[in-house]
Amino acid sequence: MFSLKGRVAVITGASSGLGRQMSCAFAKAGADLVILARRIERLEELKIELEKENVKVLPIKCDVTKKEDIDNAAVLAEKEFGKVDILVNCAGSSKDKGVLDMNDDEWNFTINTDLTSVFKMTRAFANIMKKNNYGRIINIASMYGLVGNTEIPTIAYHSSKGGVVNFTRAAAAELAKYNITVNCICPGYFYTELTRDVLDTDYFKEFAKNHVPMKRYGNEGELNAGAIFLSSDEASYVTGVILPIDGGYTCV
Repeated sequence: MFSLKGRVAVITGASSGLGRQMSCAFAKAGADLVILARRIERLEELKIELEKENVKVLPIKCDVTKKEDIDNAAVLAEKEFGKVDILVNCAGSSKDKGVLDMNDDEWNFTINTDLTSVFKMTRAFANIMKKNNYGRIINIASMYGLVGNTEIPTIAYHSSKGGVVNFTRAAAAELAKYNITVNCICPGYFYTELTRDVLDTDYFKEFAKNHVPMKRYGNEGELNAGAIFLSSDEASYVTGVILPIDGGYTCV
């Protein structure tokens, strides 16, 4: 079960963090890959690693806040593979301030990177999936898209990820008639380039022990099983699902 051999997966934010981890997982599951990020040199390095799994890999420089980059990536992916089966919207960034202090530029940066990009990527690649009457779209949101928090003022991040959660439901309803499923993973605290400095502080380690039922951060690879499942043929009747992978943070 859950083999992705013969499938073509597009993954954004693949140059680092969760996107890189998922790229490795999808390669191990047998999927050919289109890896997208702004840092093409990192994608070229990752390509060498992924090809050790005997899969085809197409790296494309792409800023997910730019429509022209997204549309170009869609054209190149379809030209190379003839189809796209899976899209993982993993790219993201954030300006962290509270509602009283955040300026318009910081708000717009976060919303464009974390929410609007998901819409634009989905629009471009779902139109390819529609041609083949098959698709799996996985949006990476956050547990902060389901709850507020009292430790880190980050109003735009909460808002953008909450938007991704309900975008997922709406897109799932719209695209079901094309045999395209749309689901969402909401990670808890995982190490990435953006989170490491905060998560490594003694204060936040203690906070996690007190507020995460499993009393730890997520380990590398612990998102992969959810993503592989939602991308599989076996998950053909699963759509509109919001899956927290957060050590229990949102259940208390």
